[in-house]
Amino acid sequence: MRLIDRYLMRQLLAPTLLATLALTAVALLSQSLSALDIIVSQRQSALVFLKITLLAMPQLINMILPIALFVAALTALNRLHTEQEIVVCFAGGMSRWRVISPAMRLAAMITLVALAINLWVQPAASRLMREILFEVRTDLASTLIRPGEFTSPTPGLTVYAQSVDQKGIFHNLFIHQEKSDGGATTYTAAEGELTERAGREVLLMRRGSNQEFSATGVLNYLTFDELPFDLTEITRTSQLVHYKTSDRYLHELFFPDMQQDWERRNRLELLAEGNARLATPLYNIAFMALAAAGIIGGGFSRMGYGRRIAAVSAAAAISRILGFIVQAACEESVWLNLMQYAIPIATTAFALRSIFRQRVSRFIDIRKRPRRIVREAAA
Repeated sequence: MRLIDRYLMRQLLAPTLLATLALTAVALLSQSLSALDIIVSQRQSALVFLKITLLAMPQLINMILPIALFVAALTALNRLHTEQEIVVCFAGGMSRWRVISPAMRLAAMITLVALAINLWVQPAASRLMREILFEVRTDLASTLIRPGEFTSPTPGLTVYAQSVDQKGIFHNLFIHQEKSDGGATTYTAAEGELTERAGREVLLMRRGSNQEFSATGVLNYLTFDELPFDLTEITRTSQLVHYKTSDRYLHELFFPDMQQDWERRNRLELLAEGNARLATPLYNIAFMALAAAGIIGGGFSRMGYGRRIAAVSAAAAISRILGFIVQAACEESVWLNLMQYAIPIATTAFALRSIFRQRVSRFIDIRKRPRRIVREAAA
């Protein structure tokens, strides 16, 4: 029996890994498109793009795992049942629970993996990604000057550069600054670069001119070989990284700092996210049970199991959609968090009831007696 258990486990594990990789690749493609827009608009390197894409993987994998497990289980179990290998197991005296136990053990292992991702991996990755995105959005070089565009990083300041090369040198600079006393200053330079002088951020302009129009109507004009433009007032910011609910660890979700205004106002949202972290891994077990019910929860049929597969697929979709709806509703009522656990547990109970209410058929078609299961189990 242990040989057969290992054989059934192998038949389920390979499709699960393939389905997870395929769905993760598709999800990463959609995620990379949104990250690519940020990178292009902020002129960041390919390394930053790769970091953002990889750090988004834990959350994507957790959403994909139940679907991948469901698709893989349907594929593997349907093939095993169509080729009468599961019928051979029943004919050999194995109970329904013994037949589906490898599938349920696999689902339980994936549930533990998903729980670990939810509790530790996802918050750590999301925090790091949030910090990188904050650095990207507050990057001085990308926010101050955009090649071919007039930008206004602060009121009264307009900056333009025709182009920027790979060394970070801006070409054909134009800066117009309006002063509080009514005057204005215009700088033009052949090139410039961001650097530090005496511990202060400056835009070092070279080979240019300065036209200053004072409040009294006096125009001053001078040329320069090198002139620093102080950026201290522009770079000074009081912004801090704000961690969203998806970036927080479990203890921060269940026990927020009530002295913080944002956490006090979003107390229910934090609780909903915390309970979702614990409840969503249960969908792996629920979806595996549904897949087993779709194949084994009825009699053997040479015509296939299209109707049963469609029914359990609809049940899986409905249960997951209900889970999303309940999670959103939990932000209004704390007691609805119980439903986040009830939905996957009820789905699992329904699927297992569909499996065990059927009587085991021990009929084997002599003309199509399968021998592969015996050979591979013995190997």
